[in-house]
Amino acid sequence: MKNLSLLLLFVGFNLFGQNNLPDLNLTTLEGKSVSLKNEFNEKDKLYVFSFWATWCAPCINELDEMNDLQEEWKKEVNFEVIAVSTDDSRTQKRVKPLVNGKEWTYKILLDTNQDFKRALSIVNIPYTIVVKNNQIVHIQNGYVPGSEVELFEKLKTL
Repeated sequence: MKNLSLLLLFVGFNLFGQNNLPDLNLTTLEGKSVSLKNEFNEKDKLYVFSFWATWCAPCINELDEMNDLQEEWKKEVNFEVIAVSTDDSRTQKRVKPLVNGKEWTYKILLDTNQDFKRALSIVNIPYTIVVKNNQIVHIQNGYVPGSEVELFEKLKTL
């Protein structure tokens, strides 16, 4: 019964939750303002937005795995990963050094006020959404080793 309740809650969220990419502006690591709706709208391209923070070990593990695999994945799927830092003003100064040290090749966006996170009613990170044609087409909450493989399998079906 508990599993059924969780399933209904998940289905209900997908039916009644945010379905469109919010019309927000976020900042890049270089300080440039980026419009979500205008920047990530190439027709039929998949955009994988991964919400993370410098203090979140599972988030960093997920982004490390996706960074290692994305070039191989791009041979089969037209997609781009965007890492959305939810670090607040206290921890934001750690983002750039961490990203530079990891040598991630993703676009990094800063959601310092957590407007994007709040618009999607995200409670916990890591949290990943897949957007196609400005519509959220897949949600993955949490990360355990192997979740990136499940995500890739899903991307191939979208």
